[in-house]
Amino acid sequence: MPKQPLLSILIGIVASLIVVGSVRAQVYGPVPSPYESIQENTVSVMAAYGETLWIGPGLNRNIANAPSWHYPEGATKVTDGPARVFSLTLGRDTVIAGLGYSKETADGEVKTGDGFHLSFDGGQTWLYSPQYVEQEDDTVIIYGGQSYSKLPITVPQQSPPFEIDHFGDTILSANWASGLIRSRDLGESWERLILPPQSADRLVPEQSYTFTSSSGNSYDPRFDQNLLGFAVLVDDDQIVWAGTAGGLNISENALKASIDSIRWEHVQVTGDNNGLISNWIIDIKQQPGTGDIWMTNWPSGLQPSEQYGIVRTADGGNTFDRYLLDEKINDLGFNGSFIYAAGDDGLFISPDNGLNWNQYEQIESVNTFIKKEAQYLCVATTLERVFVGTTDGIASTANNGESWQITRVNFPLAGGNRYQQEAPDVEAYAYPSPFSPTRHGVVRIKFEVEQQGDVKVRLFDFGMNLIREIENGSFNSGTYEAVWDGISSGGRKVANGPVFYLIETPRNVIKGKFLVID
Repeated sequence: MPKQPLLSILIGIVASLIVVGSVRAQVYGPVPSPYESIQENTVSVMAAYGETLWIGPGLNRNIANAPSWHYPEGATKVTDGPARVFSLTLGRDTVIAGLGYSKETADGEVKTGDGFHLSFDGGQTWLYSPQYVEQEDDTVIIYGGQSYSKLPITVPQQSPPFEIDHFGDTILSANWASGLIRSRDLGESWERLILPPQSADRLVPEQSYTFTSSSGNSYDPRFDQNLLGFAVLVDDDQIVWAGTAGGLNISENALKASIDSIRWEHVQVTGDNNGLISNWIIDIKQQPGTGDIWMTNWPSGLQPSEQYGIVRTADGGNTFDRYLLDEKINDLGFNGSFIYAAGDDGLFISPDNGLNWNQYEQIESVNTFIKKEAQYLCVATTLERVFVGTTDGIASTANNGESWQITRVNFPLAGGNRYQQEAPDVEAYAYPSPFSPTRHGVVRIKFEVEQQGDVKVRLFDFGMNLIREIENGSFNSGTYEAVWDGISSGGRKVANGPVFYLIETPRNVIKGKFLVID
């Protein structure tokens, strides 16, 4: 539960924010040790349908909060290739995963699209839809009976599917340089939709438009931020909401109309207090029950007044309520009147539709915790629980934050693991190793207590000088983790080099080591 009240500005209303602090040198547990847990601790995308939860970037499935997670077979771009899950959309038996990866170039890493995996039987079998690219001679777009020059997007670089949604057989995907693309046959073919120029407040086929480029009137995302797609939502009324680096675009006919007759309203920062906070729309979600549309706003560089925050509209995008100003929010989720906002500085929960907010800088369960340095990346709600993805595992709650369950990567001490079935049994192991206190925050030492009794955990340097005693107490049998933040008992950060651990339990004495490199 949160402890210390802070202040947050919400449309001029002062709301209470609550913060949690911590010190890390103790033993946690008993912790669960399933054979098949999540694939990695950074969980960047989630989607839920009923009691089923899918997560990325590794494409894992969980049903009804079971201890074990499913690893699908046949999604070979993810299981056998470099692809990662960038986005997800679900139906009753439908799973559509937008894929991408980071490609090394002379200028550094570039986010690259890699198509889509689709399943229509709940993830038992998978199809693949290749990445949409245009031909070099595809230089003209027809809209309203007029021809406009365009820059064809001929490579997958800078066009990953950051967000996807679907309705019936139609899939919409926000693919950055490719803007907004659409398939009306469940991924068999794709087309690139036209969006309004940054300078226009609407796009209708009865009018002519001028697009900014280096070569005259040309549709070119290098010179117009509203052509850079990042978020998309199909709401309950089949209205399409498309977020870009240049604002919000709303269409009543983008699901079904031909490309040359799609109509858009374009909303961007105007300086009004009842408008958008910023023009870069990262995430768009509809609140069940109310139908309100919520979205994250990040500064785009188009207006000096832009800030981080989130907004809500209850009137179709005419006006917006503002919340969590200056907080960098990555995703939004809902559970009745409770609003969840996952951000770089923690998780924010409002119990009353945004009027007041509680901030969780760090989440703890009865037997473990999400480390303080973690970022909160995504949210999804099943019938019984709210799940929150972080850079240090998944936190879930069945009572809106009164208590938490934490799921992390697990390698059992005995009996092998899903990656190496014949892995040798060990008494303990430390991870990560090498351990960087600056980068990782904490190191965890997993070990087994076979019989109830006294347990002592100590750390020593290369000269066998005591660095810190982590624990000296009585424990029940089970699997535990000794957690250490790299600070000695004297309050100093330890020097680089090997650290030896000595774990004394009622049945045995366990010795091991890990490396500190900071």
